[in-house]
Amino acid sequence: MVVGDFAIELDTVVIGSGPGGYVAAIRAAEMGQTVAIIEREFIGGVCLNVGCIPSKALISAGHHYQEALDSSTFGVTAENVKLDFEKTQEWKENGVVNKLTSGVKFLLKKHKVEIIEGEAFFVDDKTLRVIHPDSAQTYSFNNAIVATGSRPIEIPGFKFGGRVLDSTGGLSLKEVPKKFVIIGGGVIGAELGAAYANLGSEVTIIEGTPQILPTYEKDMVKIVEEDFKKKGVKIVTSAMAREAVDNGDSVSVRYEVDGKEETIEADYVMVTVGRRPNTNDMGLEQAGVEMNERGLIQVDNQGRTNIPNIYAIGDIVPGAALAHKASYEAKIAAEAISGKKVAVDYKAMPAVAFTDPELASVGMTIKEAKEAGLEAKAFKFPFSGNGRALSLAKTEGFIRLVTTVEDNVIIGAQIAGVGASDMVSELALAIESGMNAEDIALTIHPHPSLGEIVMDASELALGMPIHI
Repeated sequence: MVVGDFAIELDTVVIGSGPGGYVAAIRAAEMGQTVAIIEREFIGGVCLNVGCIPSKALISAGHHYQEALDSSTFGVTAENVKLDFEKTQEWKENGVVNKLTSGVKFLLKKHKVEIIEGEAFFVDDKTLRVIHPDSAQTYSFNNAIVATGSRPIEIPGFKFGGRVLDSTGGLSLKEVPKKFVIIGGGVIGAELGAAYANLGSEVTIIEGTPQILPTYEKDMVKIVEEDFKKKGVKIVTSAMAREAVDNGDSVSVRYEVDGKEETIEADYVMVTVGRRPNTNDMGLEQAGVEMNERGLIQVDNQGRTNIPNIYAIGDIVPGAALAHKASYEAKIAAEAISGKKVAVDYKAMPAVAFTDPELASVGMTIKEAKEAGLEAKAFKFPFSGNGRALSLAKTEGFIRLVTTVEDNVIIGAQIAGVGASDMVSELALAIESGMNAEDIALTIHPHPSLGEIVMDASELALGMPIHI
């Protein structure tokens, strides 16, 4: 009981309802816990509402628009192709986002998870307050899972507002910009840059490092860069963004490259230079939860913080800021609260960039394997040797397998090409299961399919290739 306020008792409380939070709540309920989830903004979090899902919807719309404009390769022509971007945005929101978020609400309700609207603040390690615009309530809890995600970083000279956008603003535009500048050529910047280029924008990407998509290998990124060049996208690397001036009907972006200052005019500028964890101003210090200098919460292999009954998952803990990582950690934390002998233990965490073409990576690169002291080799099979890729007229790219020298165990894979986001799962399973190239080669893959490229790459690794 809290003095002056009746504290409602909760068993397990989850703070945040993104891919980490809602998955944790449902799994905890499946394990027999009485669960409440606290959400201050929208069920589904950033990913479902203003991140992963709506961005992929815009990417798909861009592909359809480009295909309608020019499918002459297939002998298909169309006249008077028009883009109704208002309808595109309506489909993105009502046909995609709302369906998914409504589905999550239904699943929470089905599992008898109580949804509490408002912003959570820890009072101590057993109590929190939930603030709503017109009310406040104190709750006591037995266990808490913090899954509050992250937010875009705002850099000096680029205060968000007006024609200076974060990724959320970039996804919500009412019009396709004639000229669009993107600060930051990481995954978000490259994905949305490709989407808007396909929708008809003249795109410029300004990146601080020597290459866009710096977390991917150079030969993979080169294929994306070539596609950007065909679309007229200008890429400026090793550049420093200095300032954006909102002129009312346009924006002036000033940047520096090779010691020389440049200015570019555009309709909008979007800043996608990274995200920071949402761990401030929620009373974690009052609960005694330890964080590092970046605001990330330190956890053990069950997601438990230094406070035994408080867990943390997703973007607010060390590691890759990926939705599927958050969902994986969510299940571990929920099951740990139920006393299950579980732990975060993965050999491979897939990463995907939904660019043109798609990029996917899982496990080790050949460089990482050698740095780890492993005797490894790499084998690359091109999409151009695959019948399905030819029939799609999408022959750009390759699959590379990284295997051990001694027994051909698959320890890493990189894919650049159409369907990479779907194909990488087979290779993630192979790495997690300790499979070798022969296991893949002896698995019958349907013909014609893109999956055959995985089989062909495995046969190449065994020194017995058929199609190359």
